[in-house]
Amino acid sequence: QVQLVESGGGLVQPGGSLRLSCAASGFTLDYYGIGWFRQAPGKEREGVICISSSDGSTYYADSVKGRFTISRDNAKNTVYLQMNSLKPEDTAVYYCAAVAGWNTCPRNPATYDYWGQGTQVTVSS
Repeated sequence: QVQLVESGGGLVQPGGSLRLSCAASGFTLDYYGIGWFRQAPGKEREGVICISSSDGSTYYADSVKGRFTISRDNAKNTVYLQMNSLKPEDTAVYYCAAVAGWNTCPRNPATYDYWGQGTQVTVSS
């Protein structure tokens, strides 16, 4: 069964850090681009960042540049989102998604093949 499972969300104070994980099962991530998206209450889902199968990173949200990084460990079939200097406006449900293809990171979420169930990130004092 193909599955993506996010973990690592939680409550953190402004300025704090979290590392989200996106673990795949039922398929290997080697030839997939993995994107992180987020959706805050009352807002549309927005792209955050993506890592291609060739390990190239693409930022979709200017607001996270310099604070968020993405990495992958193909041996563990897992992608990570490191989030530093978190702000209250980063509060959202974070989703990872996988799209098949070499060196691809499409901005359109409808393009992605598989989605996780999401993990809540709350930044608040």
